Amino acid sequence: MEQDDSSKERRILLNSEQLESADDPFPSSEKTQHFRQKYYPTVSDKEWNDWKWQIRHSITTYDELKRIFGSSEETEEMNLPLRITPYYTSLITDLNKGIGKCVIPTNNELIVSEYENADSLHEEAQSPVKCIVHRYPDRVLFLTTDFCSSNCRYCTRSRLINRETISRKIWDQGIQYIKDHPEIRDVLLSGGDPLTMSDDNIEYLLKEIKSIDHVEFIRIGTKVPVVLPHRITDKLVNMLKKYHPLFMSIHFSHPEELTPEVKTACEKLANDGIPLGSQSVLLKDVNDDNSIMKPIMTG
Repeated sequence: MEQDDSSKERRILLNSEQLESADDPFPSSEKTQHFRQKYYPTVSDKEWNDWKWQIRHSITTYDELKRIFGSSEETEEMNLPLRITPYYTSLITDLNKGIGKCVIPTNNELIVSEYENADSLHEEAQSPVKCIVHRYPDRVLFLTTDFCSSNCRYCTRSRLINRETISRKIWDQGIQYIKDHPEIRDVLLSGGDPLTMSDDNIEYLLKEIKSIDHVEFIRIGTKVPVVLPHRITDKLVNMLKKYHPLFMSIHFSHPEELTPEVKTACEKLANDGIPLGSQSVLLKDVNDDNSIMKPIMTG
């Protein structure tokens, strides 16, 4: 699917009625099944297991938040960006701690101190072309998209999410930059979340970068297997495995995320030879305790 503008792809994705799920239904916990029966009783298994359906029906308004969690200080309109997939919503038990605290906006986000910087990692100063951050000599960060399937409250790149699309023309500038710098051996695809793009657009990037002789391996940084495990379809995995050595760094925050769906998604990737790593941000009232962090690190 040829796309010159990632915003066009996003419109197609969000408006598409065509379902695209894995070959076999994902196993589901009793907690998620109960949630579905209560809040999505007419949704079929095929729809629920379709990653595009999950994105189209993500919670993006405070009215939707109230429908599930009731009226409270946490569900009052705050004019802050909000996106949570129905699947991930089914895992939330407390809005003030655990994974609820990771995705539910709070008024604290509206407080900006004197020395705060929207670009806290100073990436813009190390961005030679629009989609590339070149901080370390032998590796670059490649910003593929401004879209995520979940808006994390602690995101260090929230200034870019749903703000400015990254077109294929911009990708090509990034690819050319990598070609022009033979010291680059490691490319990390991030964003936004690369796995929210179509299979064709993901493959376009992988194929182009893989063809550069001095690039030794490619990494994908993603939260998708955790918040949208249904995206890990057999079709996607069969495409990814063509581009070994390919590594994936998955973002886990709390043991509540270790569900049967996530296990299935990770096994699909690992069984086809994609090494999986986990990165976790230390978050107050989420995982700042040994008893919580240990299961994330040990599985």
